[in-house]
Amino acid sequence: MASPRGERALVLGGGGSAGNAWLIGVIAGLLEGGLDVTGADLIIGTSAGATTAAQITAASPTELLAATLGAAPQRPTAPAGSGGRPAGAAVVPDHLERTGRIIAAARDAADMRRRMGAAALELDAGSDGSGQARWRAIVAARLPSQAWPDRTLLIPVVDARTGQPVVFDRHSGVELVDAIAASTSSGAPYGIGDDRYIDGGYRRNENADLARGYEQVLVLSPLGGRTRHPLEWGMQLAAQVAELRAGGSTVETILPDAESLGAFGANLMDLSVRAPAAGAGYAQGKRLAGQIGFRP
Repeated sequence: MASPRGERALVLGGGGSAGNAWLIGVIAGLLEGGLDVTGADLIIGTSAGATTAAQITAASPTELLAATLGAAPQRPTAPAGSGGRPAGAAVVPDHLERTGRIIAAARDAADMRRRMGAAALELDAGSDGSGQARWRAIVAARLPSQAWPDRTLLIPVVDARTGQPVVFDRHSGVELVDAIAASTSSGAPYGIGDDRYIDGGYRRNENADLARGYEQVLVLSPLGGRTRHPLEWGMQLAAQVAELRAGGSTVETILPDAESLGAFGANLMDLSVRAPAAGAGYAQGKRLAGQIGFRP
């Protein structure tokens, strides 16, 4: 997506519940340190980053951080299509093992997306359909507003039936809560009308390449730029950054530091680590604020 020079793009990658909390913390810390990144001309949110993107366009990062730090501990919650099981220690390895087999069997990224979509539809065929309604309600409860912001917000997903990437924005005719629910659906399909979608992270891990043409790009990646896919597929953050820089963009990245990684623990879907992740992100963001050149 091209745009006039001089504009800023903020990219928020996925990383489960802990990643969402860390993103909120980092953005609040940057703000406390004198850098407000929420005024970016373009915001790209993938998976958990899609939730964060909607949150920071409708509420103050300081308020979001306070709510995250002050929230009562909760049980982990799985996305639609998982049978309503908690996304705890027993569920996450099962999901990673299943999707890992699909990745290993795929010829390339396009083939992987088709296989992921087919597997998601097969998984959904055995459900009673109630998971989607529960997941939509969970997503809606996390949003300060269910209206698309006036600025450009892009939410990538993947069509489960075709494997083709799709990017939702306020002109797509899709409600914001549905766009986010689809992008955060992990391995389960999310239905919008007659179509079914899976997690936007299957397009690319951060989808920073959608900021092509923007002069300044700041990427926050809870997963630290890592990828589960073969490097030759170019899904990893380093490949996206190289593409953006080759196109003339100045690109900066913020990845979790040692304290943040320690706060995440072993399960990024564990809601009990949200407060520690947000706190570590806040400290990291405040410390980095003066080093980031992402300015108007």
